[in-house]
Amino acid sequence: MNDSGSGEERETTDAAVILRVLRVSLHVGFAALLLVALVRLLARGISGTDWLVLGLALCLAGVYLAGTVLEKRHSVRPERFDPRPGSAWWLGTVCLIWVLLVWASADFVWLAFPLFFLQLHVLPRGMALGAIAASTLLVIAVLWFHNDGPGGHPLELPTVLGPVFGAVFAVVTGLAYRALYLEAENQRLAADELRRTRAELASSQHEAGILAERTRLGREIHDTLAQGFSSIVLMGRSAEQALDAGDPAMAAVRLRTVQETAAANLAEARNFVRGLQSPELEQNSLVNSLRRLCAQTETEAAARCTTLRCRLETDGTPAELPNPYSTTLLRAAQASLANVWTHAHAAAAVVTLSFLGTEVAMDIFDDGVGFDPLGVSDRPDGSGYGLRSLRERVAALSGTLDVESAPGEGTVVAIRLPLPGGILPAGPSRVPGKDGQ
Repeated sequence: MNDSGSGEERETTDAAVILRVLRVSLHVGFAALLLVALVRLLARGISGTDWLVLGLALCLAGVYLAGTVLEKRHSVRPERFDPRPGSAWWLGTVCLIWVLLVWASADFVWLAFPLFFLQLHVLPRGMALGAIAASTLLVIAVLWFHNDGPGGHPLELPTVLGPVFGAVFAVVTGLAYRALYLEAENQRLAADELRRTRAELASSQHEAGILAERTRLGREIHDTLAQGFSSIVLMGRSAEQALDAGDPAMAAVRLRTVQETAAANLAEARNFVRGLQSPELEQNSLVNSLRRLCAQTETEAAARCTTLRCRLETDGTPAELPNPYSTTLLRAAQASLANVWTHAHAAAAVVTLSFLGTEVAMDIFDDGVGFDPLGVSDRPDGSGYGLRSLRERVAALSGTLDVESAPGEGTVVAIRLPLPGGILPAGPSRVPGKDGQ
């Protein structure tokens, strides 16, 4: 996109340079022809009506200069006064002064040729051709009048052919100039539209980046900090109940768990700021991290006075996974097991991590109360977000996530992450079913 945009801008710039050269050449030609006529007038000596001719010539120069200056200022800064609505009146004034001059002196007749270009540029094509034809006839008549006169020799062919050929040349060149001018305007509008589209695209990409970052942080907070805070609340309540029951030893155990969970959450929060992976994975392998998570899940379930057996099984030969994969699997296990001890009322949960050569798979099974996966939705209190967050995590790595569950039949969360290049050694695969096998 950038290369094509730069090409269009270069074409627009090239066309603008050509138009500027043609415009400057036109103005210089007009000034040169007017100067030649004035020099010839002064060389003959000024007397009588010559002063009036000189005044008209200077007036023509002033009117022409005023129009070109206004046009230049508008081309540089379009927000300034726009002279285009009055351009026809300006051209009419220039042509009227020129007509008076050519009847007074034939030296000014050659100004007709730059005027042909002005007529083609300012007037509509039909009016411009009519004005050029009238100007050509006027030039022929003036040349005949000043050279031979009505009482002299008849009108000669060169007197006719010169202005006619000049007019035809001016029309052809002027039409080419107009075509180039319109093309340059179209390219300028296209370049403006391209710049506007680029700005809109940059803005939309910026907004998309902000939204993506918010989504990422939402997933991270839900799968780590929110789960940790929930555990802290439950452990705190359990410690309070233990104190009320006169069991300070159990309360102390619960409070230590609260401290450990709070410390882990603090480490997660600091890693969010640094944009690093989970601190658990910085110190342990994915297998060890999942094993510790299973033990932590049993402890947190016990804090609710429930018995939950949670174990990790591995299939295939464990291998080191890229950071995005290991982090996604750990977060998925954290979110799924948090749902198990919070909502499932399960007695057993099994996490199976399988290394399958070209992909890695993880299944989280529980024998709890189950639920209807199609009926899960985000709730106002923020719960219900985990499954959608987990799907987004897995989809970001081109993986798949399947949830099999039904009321009263337990739940299986199955995740498959393809690994490009088949970097893992293949191994046997065994995925536990809903019966816990």
